[in-house]
Amino acid sequence: MAIPKSAVVWTIVVSMVLVTMARRIHSSLSVGMSLIPNATSLGAVCLDGSPPAYHLHRGVGAGARNWLLQFEGGGWCNDVASCLERSTTRRGSTRYMNKFEVFSGILSDDPAMNPDFYDWNRVKLRYCDGASFAGDSVYSRGDTLLYFRGKRIWDAIISDLLPKGLIQAEKVLLSGCSAGGLATFLHCDDLANHLPNMTTVKCMSDAGFFLDMNDITGKNSIRSFFSSVVNLQVVQKVLNIDCLTSHDNPYQCFFPQYALAYIKTPYFILNSAYDVYQFSHIFVPPSADPSGHWSRCKKNPESCRPDQIMILQGLRTEMLTALRPFDRSKSGGMFINSCFAHCQSELQDAWFAPSSPRLNNKTIAEAVGDWYFEREVVKEADCAYPCDSTCHNLIPSNRVDGYHAPLHGFAQVSLTALLVIMYLLQPPSFI
Repeated sequence: MAIPKSAVVWTIVVSMVLVTMARRIHSSLSVGMSLIPNATSLGAVCLDGSPPAYHLHRGVGAGARNWLLQFEGGGWCNDVASCLERSTTRRGSTRYMNKFEVFSGILSDDPAMNPDFYDWNRVKLRYCDGASFAGDSVYSRGDTLLYFRGKRIWDAIISDLLPKGLIQAEKVLLSGCSAGGLATFLHCDDLANHLPNMTTVKCMSDAGFFLDMNDITGKNSIRSFFSSVVNLQVVQKVLNIDCLTSHDNPYQCFFPQYALAYIKTPYFILNSAYDVYQFSHIFVPPSADPSGHWSRCKKNPESCRPDQIMILQGLRTEMLTALRPFDRSKSGGMFINSCFAHCQSELQDAWFAPSSPRLNNKTIAEAVGDWYFEREVVKEADCAYPCDSTCHNLIPSNRVDGYHAPLHGFAQVSLTALLVIMYLLQPPSFI
């Protein structure tokens, strides 16, 4: 009996989709966790006392002597209650962390996805202290014991990596996302001090340029929040001495816009002018919108009313104003787009892909690479929303620890494949 032509077509299409899915699965790099030996004896522990960790994928060929260190993000805790709760999650304990992490975007080992850094030694530093790897104290009262040891975790990680090849590095890039992006401001010069003068050290913050600004009601909740983080975890030990001398309050030097002026190491700032975390939690926090007038706008910028868009331009203005002094930096680089996004370097679709956001026809990966290797001066600031047609502007409802987690990469392929297969498997009479 002859096979219907339509059935052959269905088989071919489904096979092509499944092959595409298989290729995406195969191209995903999953890297195992390494706990830091002897960290506990040094007091370098997570909130709950568990040892800190990182994920290392070794470089190859020409990149074997170059290193990329990537701070993991995940918000902060600013009081005992929030830190205690955090200590029972993957944000405060390695006991609850995934033992394998997928490396994509700037961490990818595929030259087609990460052209400049794919063959470097790439390290993801797991975040479990709640203060951007910066605190150094202990809280003990009754049955409650919390370790605020972010600074010691950072020191222990560097001490562990130095003999593994970091001390012989030719080129190093310290980067991070969100709270990890803020950590790069705090530790950039310190990393350079650990390495020989001949080593090229540069730093990049992704979505870590958190602004000291008022919300839409005129209140400044982020200032009091950061102040309580600094005081609770005794972050002053990490903050730049010159910055502390020049400002009245230590918490000011926890803000990147004040710390940046004192960083000597070449620096690159990757940020959205409409960073969705700052939009939702700093510029229009729930306390400033008790009636939920901004709810639809937060979920989808296309749902924002004209008056809300006008107010949102104030967020962009604050960002560009704070960056104005940095624009004069000879060694600095900048990529400030107008996409509603948060953390773009680890997402393959945002970092380097056919549909990636662009400024002057340059992807984020190309801009960072041009800056790092000094191929070109990169100081890009986008026009105001909604002018940029390369932006995805997807703000999904699913969030993890305050992070927006859009479907991308394999998830998009899987969803497409599922829909195609469901369609194709319908009886012919419905086609």
